[in-house]
Amino acid sequence: MEILIYNILVVEDDEDIIKLLKIYLEGDDYRVISAENGIDALKIIENIKVDLVVMDIMMPKMDGYELTKKIREKYTIPIIILSAKNKDSDKIYGLNLGADDYITKPFNPLEIIARVNSNLRRFYHLNNQNNNTLKEEETKLVVGDLVLDKQKLSLFKRGEEIIITPTEYKILSLFMKNPGKIFTKLQMSEAINGDYLEGDNNTMMVHISRLREKIEDDSKKPEYIKTVRGIGYKIEKK
Repeated sequence: MEILIYNILVVEDDEDIIKLLKIYLEGDDYRVISAENGIDALKIIENIKVDLVVMDIMMPKMDGYELTKKIREKYTIPIIILSAKNKDSDKIYGLNLGADDYITKPFNPLEIIARVNSNLRRFYHLNNQNNNTLKEEETKLVVGDLVLDKQKLSLFKRGEEIIITPTEYKILSLFMKNPGKIFTKLQMSEAINGDYLEGDNNTMMVHISRLREKIEDDSKKPEYIKTVRGIGYKIEKK
């Protein structure tokens, strides 16, 4: 049986960190490609199949924020930011640009492996689910003005497409399949990632905030994604 090898692109200008990540990722049977700046990384992505990107923010020529924006213009591959910038505002900004995960330095290499595994499982399981032929009535989830196309992995509101990341798709899919049902952050993380990892609570809150900015007419007065105080979140039945 053919074993699938995923290509992980590590974008980092610290050679010691590249070597460390390479040891752990290759030890987990990943193929590692590296770049020291965003410009070189973008060239690699345009010419080689990259399955996931782990990137620093502070880099020469093109930083991680700009690289994230450039990647999201064309690609949906998972992005994990690995940075010494540890303020909540930094994390929120990175996730808002389209990153799927954000890990602060110093880091535990085993957590990197867990996050890589989780994001790859989330992304490729999502695609594999939608490779199967579905009946027309099964291809779309509809709540109010929102339409989630499960074949195209796309979201539309009043006929206009809204660009969302794979993580945001999974969250909306979970909610829209179960309108009115309340999900805790733990339940959401386990449903989306397959398990719960330290730091998932804050990351999930950022993803919810980002989704509200995209789908709500007024994100401060959400009509779709509601917070159930002390419990979690739900999408309102329409």
